[in-house]
Amino acid sequence: MSNEVDSKYKIGQDNITPFGLDIHNPVFMISGISIVAFVIITLMFKEGATEFFGWLRPALTQTFDWFFLSAANIFVLFCVFLLLSPMGKIRLGGDEAKPDYGYAGWFAMLFAAGMGIGLMFFGVSEPMSHYASSFGGTALADGARTDWAPLGAAVGDVEAARSLGMAATIFHWALHPWAIYAVVALALAFFTYNYKLPLTLRSAFYPLLGERVWGWPGHCIDIMAVFATLFGIATSLGFGTEQALAGFNFLFGWGTGGVAKVVLITVITSMALISVLRGLDGGVKVLSEINIGLAMLLLAFVIVVGPTAAIFDAIFSGGIAYVKNLIPLSNPFGREDANFSQGWTAFYWAWWISWSPFVGMFIARVSRGRTIREFVFCVIIIPTFVTMIWMGAFGGTAIAQVVADATAPVKSAALELKLFEMLKPLPFATITSFIGIVLVLVFFVTSSDSASLVIDTITAGGKTDAPAAQRVFWCVFEGLVAATLLLVGGKESLNALQAMAVSTGFPFTIVLLLMCISLYLGLRKYAR
Repeated sequence: MSNEVDSKYKIGQDNITPFGLDIHNPVFMISGISIVAFVIITLMFKEGATEFFGWLRPALTQTFDWFFLSAANIFVLFCVFLLLSPMGKIRLGGDEAKPDYGYAGWFAMLFAAGMGIGLMFFGVSEPMSHYASSFGGTALADGARTDWAPLGAAVGDVEAARSLGMAATIFHWALHPWAIYAVVALALAFFTYNYKLPLTLRSAFYPLLGERVWGWPGHCIDIMAVFATLFGIATSLGFGTEQALAGFNFLFGWGTGGVAKVVLITVITSMALISVLRGLDGGVKVLSEINIGLAMLLLAFVIVVGPTAAIFDAIFSGGIAYVKNLIPLSNPFGREDANFSQGWTAFYWAWWISWSPFVGMFIARVSRGRTIREFVFCVIIIPTFVTMIWMGAFGGTAIAQVVADATAPVKSAALELKLFEMLKPLPFATITSFIGIVLVLVFFVTSSDSASLVIDTITAGGKTDAPAAQRVFWCVFEGLVAATLLLVGGKESLNALQAMAVSTGFPFTIVLLLMCISLYLGLRKYAR
């Protein structure tokens, strides 16, 4: 059954076309001018900006950690409802629609866009952090209980500390973040392919706003989506830059200062520009498949030549501990573990939410022809299992090295160096470390390319074939924002990046909660 909207809007009504561009005037102009002003003002008032960013992130995560955790729980429950309800039979694009991409290409693109750089940066560092501090460190160091009582690790129990540390890591990378992506992606895909509305965030609010989505309420939604996407991707590009530079310095002795960061961002942004100009199939799809292939090779290598038994133990025991402790991990109220709920979880949920317009729209573009049940299962469940395996392999190997030798370099290495220190004791360390750098860089390119395509679509009023010059503009400014935040932050550059991700993720959380209501109303009407 079709419920195509009989709307009076025309996609080009408020577009202007100076110099051959195709601009959705209010959204493009306000977003573009604001981003340019942010870069200029931040660089002009560097000291004040540094102080502000240092205050912003903890202020938001400490005050609103309950809000971020509650919202993420709602997104998971909503996706479970869609998976089990009769609405799951609805096909994106109508009953006769066929998928545009096979499973291999589809998985590669959604995974590369969704978490690529993050898995490379945190695959070793986060399991190590939870094992050494919030979970295992206190109990193993001074005989006291672990910091987070709800998980109840036995005093001095190395195995419990390892499995609970893995459970906490999986929690941050499995059901909840992918549910956030799925809500946005499904809403965009459904209203675009089934209601025949433009591929832009405002379309997902048609059941709530009606024709007002083509006016200023819709403009505000799209502008917030642009800000969230740009600062969310800038955070990831900053992580990637820090890790790639650390890798080059680890292997070749290159510098890691501000000049090196700017040079690397410039080079990678140039590569992303080439990919942008090649389009979705010739750019992102090809790079995503190459990157997923390299990632699977590196994963298989670590499992085979690393401590295989310890890896599988970390995967299975961590997965079981994750399932058993999912409720206490997700509990937004009455928590005593401020570092975990505010420093880790609240930041992660805000970061995923700031990424959701970008990842959601990108997944929507490549998901026509899937049923809602197939879509939700593949976008949430399959990445959860892949995440368990990835974190178990890389994090489990690092923890095994520390268990075998308490002075192992991976224990005290900086976050951006932990991956390379973990690979160093394994065979062919130079080759695998270089592959790790390549993975980070190509994930960098695919993320920047994908985000440019998405922001351009939003600012062009939902058009997917806007002039290439506009995609070039956004690609360049993604690099500029990342470079600006890295330079302004100095030694605390990652804090500046994280602060902007949280600040844009907070208001967009409200947008996503309303989107769930709008999507339900749209699905219910369509299914009648």
